[in-house]
Order: sequence, then C-alpha cells, then structure tokens
Amino acid sequence: MMMMPSEIAKVKDAIYAWLRWRLVCCNRVAGGGDLCVIIAADGLWSCARTRQRGRRTMVVIKGKTVALVGSSGSGKSTAIALLQRFYDANSGIVRIDGVGIKGLQLKWLRGQMGLVSQDHALFGTSIKENIKFGKLNATLDEVMTAAIAANAHDFIRQLPEGYETKVGERGALLSGGQKQRISIARAIIKNPVILLLDEATSALDSESEAIVQSSLEQASVGRTTLVVAHKLSTVRNADVIAVMSAGRVIEMGSHDDLIDKPNGHYANLANLQNQLSNSEQDQHHNESRFSSAARSSGGRMSNVSSSFLGTPLLGDPELDAISYPPPSFTRLLGLNAPEWKQGLIGGFSAMASGFITPIYALTIGGMISDFFMTNHGEMRDAIRSKCLIFTSLAVIAMIMSPLQHFNFAYMGEHLTKRVRIKMLEKVLTFEPAWFDDEKNNSGALCGRLSNEAALVKSLVADRVSLLVQTISAVVLAVILGLVVAWKLAVVMIAVQPLTILCFYGRKVILSSVNTKFVRAQNISTQIAIEAVYNHRIVTSFGSVKKVLELFDDAQNEPRKEGDKKAWLAGIGIGSAQCITYMCWALDFWYGGKLVTENKITGAQVFKTFFILVSTGKVIGEAGSMTSDLAKGATAVASVFSILDRQSLICSPENGTELQKMSGGIELKGVDFAYPGRPDNLILCQLRLEVKPGASIGLVGNSGCGKSTVISLIQRFYDADKGTVKVDGVNIKSLDIGWYRRQMALVGQEPVLYSGSIRDNITFGKLDASETDIVEAAKAANAHDFISSLKDGYQTECGERGVQLSGGQKQRIAIARAIIRKPTILLLDEATSALDVHSEQIVQEALDRIMVGRTTVVVAHRLNTIKNLDSIAFLANGKVLERGTFAHLKSKRGAFYNLAKLHDT
Repeated sequence: MMMMPSEIAKVKDAIYAWLRWRLVCCNRVAGGGDLCVIIAADGLWSCARTRQRGRRTMVVIKGKTVALVGSSGSGKSTAIALLQRFYDANSGIVRIDGVGIKGLQLKWLRGQMGLVSQDHALFGTSIKENIKFGKLNATLDEVMTAAIAANAHDFIRQLPEGYETKVGERGALLSGGQKQRISIARAIIKNPVILLLDEATSALDSESEAIVQSSLEQASVGRTTLVVAHKLSTVRNADVIAVMSAGRVIEMGSHDDLIDKPNGHYANLANLQNQLSNSEQDQHHNESRFSSAARSSGGRMSNVSSSFLGTPLLGDPELDAISYPPPSFTRLLGLNAPEWKQGLIGGFSAMASGFITPIYALTIGGMISDFFMTNHGEMRDAIRSKCLIFTSLAVIAMIMSPLQHFNFAYMGEHLTKRVRIKMLEKVLTFEPAWFDDEKNNSGALCGRLSNEAALVKSLVADRVSLLVQTISAVVLAVILGLVVAWKLAVVMIAVQPLTILCFYGRKVILSSVNTKFVRAQNISTQIAIEAVYNHRIVTSFGSVKKVLELFDDAQNEPRKEGDKKAWLAGIGIGSAQCITYMCWALDFWYGGKLVTENKITGAQVFKTFFILVSTGKVIGEAGSMTSDLAKGATAVASVFSILDRQSLICSPENGTELQKMSGGIELKGVDFAYPGRPDNLILCQLRLEVKPGASIGLVGNSGCGKSTVISLIQRFYDADKGTVKVDGVNIKSLDIGWYRRQMALVGQEPVLYSGSIRDNITFGKLDASETDIVEAAKAANAHDFISSLKDGYQTECGERGVQLSGGQKQRIAIARAIIRKPTILLLDEATSALDVHSEQIVQEALDRIMVGRTTVVVAHRLNTIKNLDSIAFLANGKVLERGTFAHLKSKRGAFYNLAKLHDT
C-alpha cells in the first residue's frame, strides 16, 4: 500500500519523537557504559562509543539541524571530527545511511560534507580561488552567488581587484569577519548533503552575523546540519539542541522544550547569557541599519600584490629575481672572530695540505726518469728514496687533513648558529608592513633561517680552507717549476689563466641562476606550508588534488631553472676540461721541442709537467666547489640584507623612558592607510582620547578600523598624519621596547607556541613565579581545566596550540596578559572563543584587572563592553558616536541600531 507524503512525514516525526523519548529514558537510567551518538541521515541511525561515564544518545534525522552547545572542551568539535573521520572512535561504529563510515570511500564521504570552522583556514591566493576550493570547477557566477549568500559580495566588489584580490598568507590581509565570510561562501558553493558549522559566525559583527545566520539557515534547508555554537541565539531555530558536558550529551531537545525545563542545563546557559546581554529586548528590526558603516572594507588589506601561492595558480608574470649587494668577506671573518684559534690551526693545516700536491708531483716526475737509469743499484736506491717520500706525504696528509677540516667545520657551525640567532633577532624587530610583502612570508623566512644561514659557512669555512690550500699549492708549484725548467714553466704558467677564467665564468653563471632558483623554490615551499597548516580544510573539501596541482605547477619554474643550471654547469665544466687538455698538448709539444734542441732533459720535462699540471688539478678541485660557493654567496647576500635592514618602526637614538606611565592615550587627527594600499584610508581624521585608568570600547562593523587603532597604539604602524600620544608624549619619541613592555594584548585569534602551558603563560613575564602563574590562570578561568589535564601546567600545547580547544587557547592567552600586569590593556575580541559560562567568569576577571588600568576593548558582543567607562562607535575611519552604554542607547543613533540588532 502506497503511503502519502504527509503520512510518511507523520511516521518520521513519530520515529523522531520515540528516539527523543528513548533519550530521556537513557538519561534517567544512565549509570555506566559508553557514550552513544546516533546520526540518522535517512531515518536510519548509527552508534559510536567512546570511553566516557554515562550513556547518552544524540539523533540527527535527515534534513534536520542539530546544534551542539556546552562549555569549551566538552567535545563539540570532536564530534564533528569523528563524523569527518579525522579520527576513529576507540570502540563502536559510526554510520551514515546505515553504512559504517569506515567502509565508505573516504574522499567521497568528505565530498558530501561542507565545513565552516572557527579557524578560517584561507590560502594565500585570490578570493575567487579560495571560494572555488569548495567546488573546483565553479563558474564566476556560482562564486558570486555563494559570496552574496555569505554576505561577502559587497566588501569584495569594493576592492580594486575584486574577486582577484589576494588575501595574503593564511588570509592575513583580511579582517576576521571578512575571512569568516569567505570561508562560509566556500562551504555554500559546495552544496553539501551534510553541513558542518563549527562557530561559523564567531568572528562577525552583529549586522553581518544576522545576515549570514539567515543565509546559513537557508543553506541548511534540506540538508543534515550539525552546528557548534557558544552563542545560543544562533541555534535557537535548530530542530534539536544537544547540550554536551565532559564528552557526554546531558540534554537534548528543541529550544522550546529545553528552555522551559526546570533547572535544566540549557535553561541555565540561556539565563546566564540573557543576564550578560542587554536587558531590553526589542522585537522590531530597524530598517536603517547604518548601512553606510557596513561598507568600510579596508580591514587589513595591506597588500594586494601576488602571494607566493597565487603566482602559479593565476599565472602572474614572473617577478624579478631577488638581488642583493655582494657580501663582504672581511665582515664574514669578523663574525667568526671568537674562533680565531681554530682558524689558525686550520690555516696552517690547509697550507701543509697544499704543499703535499706539488711535492708529490715533483717526486713522481723524478721517479719516471729514475726508471731510465742503466745502473740497477742506483735505480733501486733512487726508487727507495721516492717511496719513503710518498710514505711521509701519506702520514702528513693523514694528520693535516683532519685538522684542517675539523677546525674549519668548527668555525662554520658556530658561525651558522650565530647568524641564525642574529637573523631571528633582527626579523622580530621589523614592522608588520615588512611581513606583508610577498617576499617575506613564512616560507621564505624559514628558508633563510634554515638553509641560507647554513650556507654562510661555505663562504667562510670552506672558502678559507680552499683558498689557503690552493694558494700554497700554486705558489710552491710555480717556484719548483721555474727552478727545474724555467722556459717550459713560463709557457705552462702562461696558459693556466685560461683554465682559471673558465671556472670563474662558471661560478658567476651559477651564482645568477641560483638566485632565481631559490626564489622559485620558495613558492613551492609556501604552498606546502599552507597545505600542511590547513590540512583539515584540504581534506574536508577534497582539495588534495588541487593542492598537488598547485605544488606541481610551482615546481615548473624550479625545474626550468634547474635545467638551465645543469646546461650551463655542463658547458662550463666541458670548456674547462677542453682547455686543460689543449694546454697539455701544448706543454708536451713545446717540451719535446726543447729536448730536441738539447735545452732541457726528458726528466726535466716530466718533472715540470707533473708539477704544473698539479696546479691545474688544484684549480680544478677549487672549480668543482664553485656551485657551493655560488649558493653561499647568494645566501650571504640575502642574510646581510636582513642583518643590515633597519626597521621603519624603531626607537630614536635616545628613546625616552618615562619615569612612570599613567596610561593616558590620545589619537589626534590621525589619517592612516596600510603601506600596500596608500590610497585606501582606513582611518580619516580620527580623534580619540582615553584618560589614564579609564576603559573604552571600540565597536563597529568588520573592517571599520577597530583593530587598526590597536595596532597604532602598539606602534606596529605609524600614522600617515596626526599624532598618537601616551601621557602627552608622542610615542615615536619613546623607546619602543620599554613602551611595549607597559602593555598587554589579547587578540581575537589566540597565539600559542609549541611548548608547555606554563611556558606560554610565562611569555607574559619571563621571571614569573609558580604562584604568579597559578593566580593568572585562575583569574582567566583556566586553572581548573589545566589542573584536570594529565601533565597539568607541563602539558604540551602542540603547534599553534593544536592540542587545546579554542576556548582553552583563549583563556591561556588571557592569563599571559594578566600575568604581565600592564599599564595599558588591549583586548581585541578577547572573549570571542569562550562559552557563556566561561565568558562570564573571564569577563569578571577582566573587569577586575581593568581597574586602575587604561583599557581599550574591541568587541562585537555588546554585553562585554556595557560596563566600560565609554564606548566609541567607529564608521568610515572616524568616531561617529561616543558615550556610555546607556547614553548611546538613549541617543537612538547608529549605536542604538547596532544594540537593537544585537539584542534581536
């Protein structure tokens, strides 16, 4: 009997209701066992078990939206990772459409899913190509449609290059909200069956969040959707909300069901969030949503030139090779001055090694003539003496060669270490605009630190060793040749420069080719770095083939340069050998002529020939090292270009250190545009004053200049016009190191380093005691979760804190700032990654530490700034409105509209 669609829907709803009832029963009787997660994509379900206390069930019906909420570290993002099969459950099975995902083709499985994570994970190419990662064969119309759905089209089209605008390394040239909208467009264009949203709107302002949330809800229609969120307002329309805690589902139901549950966990979370938000809940949307303020799209677009990744992808013209001034050999030796004893020992050993070759040549030339003696006794005595000489030379070589190479290698390794430290120290002093340049991305800089610094030793250790050995051998060979047969020696010496010139020309050619080769190799290195860093996005979107194509295309230029290098090297070596053999022919012809004229003997011919040919051999060996020396010369020039560069943001010679900083901040008539786009003003005649010890919040749409103000206060950039003053003193006159030690920053993207949690907190105060560390962690609401970890404060964070959740990383970053006890506290979306409960506790801690400190807070969540002394609303690079929270709401201006939108 055929069932009507309405009847089918009723049956599905009944099954769904039964499963929810079964969940309630499980919750009542749970007393041990495994976690049970049911993911039903088509009326069927699957079960995954992990070793956790209690038994809970989560149901996802086909086409339904399920939201995962709970505190940071409760397992929300882990559930998504299991579904994508980034990890496998310790026991049990996960099924989709009744099929265990372990039995599904992995690439096909991930191809059915679209992911938007809290880590934006953009690639250093154009905006268009970043969106097309979701659908590699997408047309421009499809790209634009996805961008419109993600509320990204407006800011993209206002950029000079539109969709071809480069986003920079990992999207560094875009604001947080802009990056998030592009990543949402990348997921939408994929048109996935299963949509995974892990804090998809966390970096958006209120207006963008409302529009994008509406777009995401539309995109979720007809798709199975899993949403991870801290902000409950973004999940209230979800079909099912699952509350997680300690890896378990402790509640499950719709918003209406859970909000009315007495003493329920979700109800408590909602009440807590309502207390933090504005008490006035306005149900009306204001049609005039300060649309002009939403159009500021400058953001962090400080450089629109091609990134390394974009070059091979879009076929940009080849950039000019990097050129540097030739290195100073004397300066290099100066860097090795502490190892002068090893230099002397190595030099004397190299000289002795150089003498061995001409003495050997003289001896073997004499031995040949000895074989023509008629008296066998004299012949035996002469040959015996020559054998003793050879034995002595062998012993000397066995002693001198290790001494030579050990001492020069010792010098080289210490020089490499010294240069790397100096390079890193210098790089860390450069202004952020320098890093915006495509030549200075992380791939190129890591290459310089690891490879070029190591090649420096070839120009000191290897070069000095080679020069001393070669010069000593040549000088002795010339002297001996002139003594034995000066006429033949003069001719042979005269043709030696031809061989030398050939090898020198080869060295010059290789040097120029090597410069281009290094530049080309950096492109492919950068692609590999970004692919590894964003490996989850690459695998989620099935873009491995695309990345490999990019990497393969990037290898074309190094391969061409390598082919050219091989041809030129081959021609150089062939020419040198050809000239060498021609010189030998000339030597024997002229020597035979002199013997015929009875001017010299045959023995003298052989002695002179072997002596001076040994010179050619030494020169040939030196020539074989010209490629290494060419690389070393290029590397040294590149290294010195960094060591000699002076940062554009630096202290004057006698930088001022105030006796005591009170923290008053004043920005007066400030105009600012990022160096990469001087015509696009981010700030225009900005005037902003913060009294000592006062707090101010900066609000406005993404890209309006909020984070730029923070950067100017820290003096990461200098204003084009106007002044930035602290305590009435222009910050340009202050000692920059001392000045920055008076402030602390907590950014919207927490930056952690490989190392322990303790190490990361003590970055704020290197001499901090254990008590200081624990107090700072407690103030940041981090102590409890740190103590629960197996290794406590010694727990390794992993690369960029990958072992921790987003909220955990943010709390450690806050603790790092708290332990610094700064005069000026800068908070750029400091609580954006925290759940509601943690946000409340951390906000209370921040409120406590803000007392008596000048504090500048950048925020999208208005509840985090309602208690500040004043709030400045930024639009179009200016302060549009300023006042207290209550005052600005009573004015019913732009801030009032923002607050209404936020409340709604």
